[in-house]
Amino acid sequence: MENIQEVVVITGASAGHGRAVAHGFARRGAAIGLLARGRDGLEATKREVEARGGRALVVPTDVSYAEQVEAAACAVEAAFGPITVWVNNAMTSVFSPIKKLRPEEVARVTEVTYLGYVYGTMAALKRMLPRDRGVIIQVGSALAYRGIPLQAAYCGAKHAIQGFTESLRTELLHDKSRVRVTQVQMPAMNTTQFSWSKNNMRHNPQPVPPIYEPEVGARAVVWAASHDRREIEVGASTVSAIFANKVVPGLLDHYLARYGYTSQQTKVLADPSRPDNLWEPVPGDHGIHGPFTNRSVRRSPQVWTTLHRGALATVAGLGLLAFGLSTAIARSRHHKARKRAASIKGPQDRDPSRVRLMERPAV
Repeated sequence: MENIQEVVVITGASAGHGRAVAHGFARRGAAIGLLARGRDGLEATKREVEARGGRALVVPTDVSYAEQVEAAACAVEAAFGPITVWVNNAMTSVFSPIKKLRPEEVARVTEVTYLGYVYGTMAALKRMLPRDRGVIIQVGSALAYRGIPLQAAYCGAKHAIQGFTESLRTELLHDKSRVRVTQVQMPAMNTTQFSWSKNNMRHNPQPVPPIYEPEVGARAVVWAASHDRREIEVGASTVSAIFANKVVPGLLDHYLARYGYTSQQTKVLADPSRPDNLWEPVPGDHGIHGPFTNRSVRRSPQVWTTLHRGALATVAGLGLLAFGLSTAIARSRHHKARKRAASIKGPQDRDPSRVRLMERPAV
């Protein structure tokens, strides 16, 4: 089999979830193109990737510009060779009720969080389709299925990614292409976005509990690069939200109307002078984790089960087969025992009607 170097592009790689994904691919020895706007975070991510056994190229990129994304793809291939995995992950958001949103804020969130995925996908396809190989991973969210209050711009972008990706998947199937696309739907995570997203609310924003550390989602993304799965749902909360929206969407409307505001805000008053990254990156290296580490979990049994469901199905099948065989053997032994018991009894024991005939007095 041809040995193909794993060359990965990750957008939004300077901090948070994207940086955790870079760590995961680095442990596989991948060569990684790191795309984001903030050079400080990108350079720090590069050092961490190289310390974990990977190679990295820093490419400062604003994914809302198609020409910048295309130029970044060219730079990565010039440095490392053909791109085999493209991870669309870059995002921005505004915490605000719709009545307080400005048109330019919605436009900016849409350009980064939705069109950034479109441009990344197009750059990847331009290279992967002629080679008839490659994987495109769309980092999604439970909010791609279920909109919540105070995040309308972000939810709208995630819904758009969902529709765009479904269209792409059907076209790849139609063309019988071996390029594949998968979506990894994320739960609330303890990332840096809550420290630098634009906030129009009175209090600081927070992820809706339960909160997962970014490494939980990153493991699923890295796994998806080498396993053909249409979609992966990360975290029991993601599974529950998607299922509830399918079954009782009206009830969920009322639940979110009642609890969706308080669950997304801390009790700390917001600082109006706090810098945000909607228009420009916030200077400095902001790392992977947000300020909610003491409330976050680092593992998810649901994720482990989801990623190992093939093995679990095999084990369950073997268990059922073993149970069936043991039951059949037990029944066979029981049947043979009954036959042996019957064979050692007298004729009258085997046929009571003959006993009555034998005891009838002669005429």
